[in-house]
Amino acid sequence: MPRYDPDTTTLATLLEDPEVVAIFEKHSPGITANPMLEMVKPMSATQAIAMAAAMLPAGHVEAIKAEVDTLE
Repeated sequence: MPRYDPDTTTLATLLEDPEVVAIFEKHSPGITANPMLEMVKPMSATQAIAMAAAMLPAGHVEAIKAEVDTLE
């Protein structure tokens, strides 16, 4: 069972997990330091991912989500 449910887990919660931060940084270096994250931290991961998909290169969001889903 995955560690996080993207529909109920906020982005803020994900960013408290060093393993998740490492995954974000692996696929999009510097993303966790982006000041725009403050606006989406209260959103569910699903909502934040939908917004990020428009700002990140193709494939990055899917790669991040797939790797976070493997965490138990």
